Amino acid sequence: MTWPFMRNAAVGALALLFSFGLADAQEFPTRPVTLIVPFAAGGTTDIGLRALAAATEKHLGQSIVIENRTGAGGVLGPLQMATNSAPDGYTIAQIPITVFRYPFTRKTTFDPINDLSYILSLSGYTFGVVVKKDAPWATFQDLIADAKANPGKISYGTPGAGTTLHLTMEQLAKERGIKWTHVPFRGTSESTNALLGGHISAVADASGWAQLVNGGQLRLLVIWTDKRSKSWADVPTLKEAGIAIVSNSPFGLAGPKGMDPKVVKVLHDAFKKGMDEPAYVETIAKIDQEPFYLNTEDYRAFVLRTVAEQKQLMEELGFKPE
Repeated sequence: MTWPFMRNAAVGALALLFSFGLADAQEFPTRPVTLIVPFAAGGTTDIGLRALAAATEKHLGQSIVIENRTGAGGVLGPLQMATNSAPDGYTIAQIPITVFRYPFTRKTTFDPINDLSYILSLSGYTFGVVVKKDAPWATFQDLIADAKANPGKISYGTPGAGTTLHLTMEQLAKERGIKWTHVPFRGTSESTNALLGGHISAVADASGWAQLVNGGQLRLLVIWTDKRSKSWADVPTLKEAGIAIVSNSPFGLAGPKGMDPKVVKVLHDAFKKGMDEPAYVETIAKIDQEPFYLNTEDYRAFVLRTVAEQKQLMEELGFKPE
């Protein structure tokens, strides 16, 4: 008599727990959601994601709180989230491409494929190289020629070591047989201030430099997109400068591993609607970003391909986990 009773009680308890879990998933969210932005406030990433959060809130039914956690070229925030946050959907993060290459540059147990629950892909950056308006280089070819003639003379700033900007500049250097000096910064404002102050020769960054370029303080030498930008139609691409590289570093959103698929869907649907809001569309146009939407399934497939590509790139550039 005891065993059937205990078995029935256990089954009942499991059913009750399942129903509670289902109810929680159906009710999500019941409180604000935190979106970790792994770059400095006021930069291109921050501007775009704050606009997206504001556009998404009415579709989610809760406020979205932006939390800037900088460090490790955009990896620190997502890594802390993956390690310390509950997989309940209330803490999510922007996932820059640096997250996918992190295991190939640092000794870590973090696995970007299995330690994150991917939600959707959002956009990509317009990267470019800028110099001061009175710099001696009129074109990107001029800058490369000077770097080749004077190894180590040219210094350039980026948002951090291991970022796509840093690696692309080193890829360029390897391809052209030149040597220049990398100076990492915590964000666009720091690097552009250093450039304006004459402390570095150039800045390779996303379009956070746009206002200074449009205002005439900085000169945009080249952009890294496949085609010329509508905003700076007279500026050539790397391909037009004779360098067969396209770099725009697509990014999206993810939470910790183990998130309920129903919660992921709620977040996906709300953010997708936010992406279509005119205010967000207008904001990313101002910072020269193009939408790069992928649903949850397609985004995860994109991640798998990108991780493999980043592993190959790190090997080609001679990076080893430290």
